[in-house]
Amino acid sequence: MFDRIRTFLHRLHEVQEVNALSDRDFADLGLSRHQVLDFLRMPRDINERVIAMGKVFGVPEEDLKRDYEQWVELLTTCGHCTDRAICAATLAGAHPVPSQCSFCGNRESFAHLAAHPR
Repeated sequence: MFDRIRTFLHRLHEVQEVNALSDRDFADLGLSRHQVLDFLRMPRDINERVIAMGKVFGVPEEDLKRDYEQWVELLTTCGHCTDRAICAATLAGAHPVPSQCSFCGNRESFAHLAAHPR
């Protein structure tokens, strides 16, 4: 119970910090206030999950993060996913492959990046 309260208070503090940022701060981040608040509500493992799923498709982390806007889009799509349980189970498998990932909202982006490495 205390962990839930602690988590709630921590997130409340983070929201207050975001609300204190100026428009210039958001411009420097390349994100809107709405996007930052949206990221705060997402599960904490989003970065790791996107990187892991990218590897399933053969896309290295550097390629995922090379285009900032695309990286934000990948994170946003993953953050709103309703198939987290099957995703976790797939990623926990011994050798997941793209054909097992039809549920993934980023599958087309990953496939494109794999087919067109930079």
